[in-house]
Amino acid sequence: MSIHTLPDILRYHAQTRGEKQALVNAEDGRSWTFRELDADANRAAAALAAAGVGNQDRIAFLDKNVPEYFIYLYGGAKLGAVTVAVNWRLAPPEIQYILDNSEAKVLVIGTEFLGLLNRLNLEAMETIVVLGDAGDSGHRTFEQWLSGHADDDPGVTIEPGATCYQLYTSGTTGLPKGVELTHDNFLGLLEEGHNLYRMSESTVNLVCMPLFHIAGSGWGVVGQYFGARTVILRDVDVPLILKLIPAQRVTHAMFVPAVLQFMLEAPGIDAIDFDSLELILYGASPITEEVLIRAMDTFRCDFMQGYGLTETTGVGTLLPPEDHDPGGPRAHLLRSCGRPPPGTELKIVDTDTGGSQADGEVGEIWIRGRHNMKGYWRDPDATRETLTEDGWLRTGDAGYLKDGYLFIHDRVKDMIISGGENIYPAEVENALMKHPGIADAAVIGVPSERWGETVKAIVTRKDADLTEEAIIEHCRQHLASYKCPTSVDWMAAIPRNPSGKILKKDLRVPYWEGQSRGVS
Repeated sequence: MSIHTLPDILRYHAQTRGEKQALVNAEDGRSWTFRELDADANRAAAALAAAGVGNQDRIAFLDKNVPEYFIYLYGGAKLGAVTVAVNWRLAPPEIQYILDNSEAKVLVIGTEFLGLLNRLNLEAMETIVVLGDAGDSGHRTFEQWLSGHADDDPGVTIEPGATCYQLYTSGTTGLPKGVELTHDNFLGLLEEGHNLYRMSESTVNLVCMPLFHIAGSGWGVVGQYFGARTVILRDVDVPLILKLIPAQRVTHAMFVPAVLQFMLEAPGIDAIDFDSLELILYGASPITEEVLIRAMDTFRCDFMQGYGLTETTGVGTLLPPEDHDPGGPRAHLLRSCGRPPPGTELKIVDTDTGGSQADGEVGEIWIRGRHNMKGYWRDPDATRETLTEDGWLRTGDAGYLKDGYLFIHDRVKDMIISGGENIYPAEVENALMKHPGIADAAVIGVPSERWGETVKAIVTRKDADLTEEAIIEHCRQHLASYKCPTSVDWMAAIPRNPSGKILKKDLRVPYWEGQSRGVS
């Protein structure tokens, strides 16, 4: 049997190694074999069908990392439905927009977030299901919802090119965009035999990054494709991660650099047994050489860097373990994010002329491969701006190639990456301008040793008594906390070009002096 779609993953492993443990919940020890996971996914498919969900309907998920997410994801996929994993860190207006925009028919929500229901208008939501104690919410629990449904596979024919997953990214205009990812986006390169992350049936894969990120959900799906045992952790809990690695004999893990840094600072880390570790994938934001080298010395396993976007299903370039050579003749490659894997093309484009740049010349990074998104949900203009007719995806990142290796230089777009989270200044600027005491505002990223970058607001005041604390608190009413400014500077007038565009590069200069590149 071949694996061409997400449901095929469970079908294949349920048939070939059905009694092998597939999924373990780190907090309470609950576990599923591949056969049990497939059966529960079939029940979820039946429950969704009873709720009126069909091919390409959207279904939403709002909770931290729980094993039921994969039951829901695969169950929906068996009907051809599209899972929308909502970022639980967002503010209520942002969550409302995503649920409205996606037109999700069903919402599975965790107990921790039930308080949000009173702050959202969910009149159009046909079914709400609670993960955990439903209390007096009036909604069924996930177990009650599945109860009574048969575990027969619905047997719906699914096309590999159909959308199966919709992740929302911050928008340059202030509104999030729904990235449509297909079965083939997830599985195309794997189907061609490219085992990018060196996994096998004996892999024990730790999933602790948020499932609303491709670094969480995508990482989990890849491990399951290879028959790995997935250990899922509700949240990034550094002490628990450090206990789980030896206790569960974890072989593979994916961390953003900030998490690696937190782990290195944990008391007693030098006494922990990391012998089971085979590979750590890191990415989603820049890493300092100091943190990387310390991590290599501490965890004593292979390290691999990944560069990609949600729009490329997380795939772009990889810096393999053999190119991690601190102090050796290839040490300079630690500042690179590697080369495109098989099946992926990459070029550097001059944004003025549209031509390809020569080796060493900076331009916009373009990527082409089976993993490039289908497009942005119901946003053809944004899709055309990002995807060319011949399949190239404009990343908005600036970099250069040297001997086939990609080096990130800056960002063509103004996006800020803080602790692995993408933040578009336009969103923050829109929130700032809602304050009656602000005449004008600009938002930039400034260097941070811990987070890579943090958000700085530069403000022109109408009210001379307006404080930094008041501005930050105002932003918290409208935005997820990680998007809010961590500092505010004052300016008599925000510099703009003749067409009114803020001169972000000029604003960034004093904060990035002494840095070797325009991202941390």
